[in-house]
Amino acid sequence: MTATASSRAHSFNSAAAQYGASRPSYPLALFDSVEEFMGRSLAGVRAADVGAGTGIATELLCTRGADVIAVEPGEAMAVQFRRVLPDVPIVQGDGDALPLANSSHDLITYAQAWQWTDTERSVPEALRVLRPDGALAIWWNTTAFDVPWIRAQHERIAHHCGVPPRSVVRPDDSEAVRLAGLTGLRVVRQQIRWRRVVDLDTHLANISSRSAFLVLEQAANRAFLAGERRRLREAFPDEVLEETYVVDLLVAARP
Repeated sequence: MTATASSRAHSFNSAAAQYGASRPSYPLALFDSVEEFMGRSLAGVRAADVGAGTGIATELLCTRGADVIAVEPGEAMAVQFRRVLPDVPIVQGDGDALPLANSSHDLITYAQAWQWTDTERSVPEALRVLRPDGALAIWWNTTAFDVPWIRAQHERIAHHCGVPPRSVVRPDDSEAVRLAGLTGLRVVRQQIRWRRVVDLDTHLANISSRSAFLVLEQAANRAFLAGERRRLREAFPDEVLEETYVVDLLVAARP
């Protein structure tokens, strides 16, 4: 991981409570898809949620009956995790060197976290920890580019953060597998569209909890967010927004 990527990966510790309160969750259909791939219910499955953050995905796995251990490198994120899920074990570590025994888990999950790994290390690590019939599931909430206001805001955010806007054309399945470093594995991809309704403050807090924001100068961020508040109040006078997401899910196993 480059120095820039490393600073972004660890920037979440400066906004752990904000992250936990404002970040979107995930649709139940995502976990249905994981179960379908595995050919079994998640109830009783021994799972490791890596890059667990404040426990958003971990909590949903627990709700499905999985026996979950969380792996998280950030101390502040882990503190927030323990406040939310005090009965779920959490250990310090990351996907490039999992602090887990060989062949010890049925499922390893990465929610919004796979991009912080070096796939030349994280893929072999996942296969080491997984049981022979186990599965690796990685997913992201991605931008719904067909919603005009969301696409326009995405472009403004990218410009503010000095990064190229993502292409509105999503990679095909084979390219997505290659980009994720999963070539050579048996992989199923699914894209799941879902929505949540939030107030304006939560929406803006979610934006400002992103790593590309957290590493920037805060006065510039405040000015940008003030501009977004003005725009969104004009578009949504009641200050209630429907956010649309497309979860990009890849579930992989040994061939």
